[in-house]
Amino acid sequence: MHRLIPTGETTRPVAFAEVAQPLPRPDEALVKVEAFAPNRGETFLLEHPAPGWLPGKDVAGLVVQAAADGSGPGTGTRVVGHPAQGGWAEYAAVPTHSLAVLPDGIDHVRAAALPLAGITALRLLRTAGSLAGRRVLLTGASGGVGHYVTELATGAGAEVTAVTATPVRGERLADLGAKVVHDITDAGGPFDVVLESTGGTALPAALSAVRPGGLLVWFGQASRTPVTLDFFDVLNGPERVTIQHFHYAGGPYGPDLATLVRLVERDRLHPEIGRTADWTRTADTLVDLRERRIRGKAVLLTGGTER
Repeated sequence: MHRLIPTGETTRPVAFAEVAQPLPRPDEALVKVEAFAPNRGETFLLEHPAPGWLPGKDVAGLVVQAAADGSGPGTGTRVVGHPAQGGWAEYAAVPTHSLAVLPDGIDHVRAAALPLAGITALRLLRTAGSLAGRRVLLTGASGGVGHYVTELATGAGAEVTAVTATPVRGERLADLGAKVVHDITDAGGPFDVVLESTGGTALPAALSAVRPGGLLVWFGQASRTPVTLDFFDVLNGPERVTIQHFHYAGGPYGPDLATLVRLVERDRLHPEIGRTADWTRTADTLVDLRERRIRGKAVLLTGGTER
């Protein structure tokens, strides 16, 4: 079968290789991958790929071999999955606890856009707690996570302010009900909850916008610039603010995938897909994703048509 493997090259991060089909463990199903979605974090890992690492965590396709232990969906079932790695291939072995069944009304493109970004958004909002009537500030908001957080938070009754780099990248967030600003210093405040994923100078600025006793959840560093906090600036800012580190990972992922699928099926969640292309265009798509030239998610089709 064909698989995309890392090259270590900045301008061409992946290349095709002919490899053996994966052999699933007893608790894994073999999935014929119809579509996959790269994540921006994967583009960073591709700059210095670890030996043996096979990229690919967000897939949608068809089970062609059910798990030997009897768990999970049967052969012929359409699924969305979140394997630990190896999803950018014609076939992927996926733990059954990281699969969810797809109804007929959800296509593989939208399904592939759900896993990492959608699971992150769900778990972020659980960390934030009840949002009805609360003011929420979201930085780095124009990516896949940002769109899901905005739609889910506004749907839960939050007043969301989203920070994006440009007006174009904020258009969809405004349509979802967010107030959009392009400089964090224009965000206003105070906010009950801040969801911060930019790092650099953005985190101290976001911290100053939290209300006394509020919460800042730090879940990324998209700027790739370390954060410097001055004790006296914090001392002179809002009192008793909690800074909480967040990382989405930790299975099982199947229940959260099933929740995301159910929200899409009920027309309460709408994946923002900025590009759909044949997987022969994966290398170029990864570069554009890394350089923020794609709004929302990019989805690659292993045997589909380009758009």
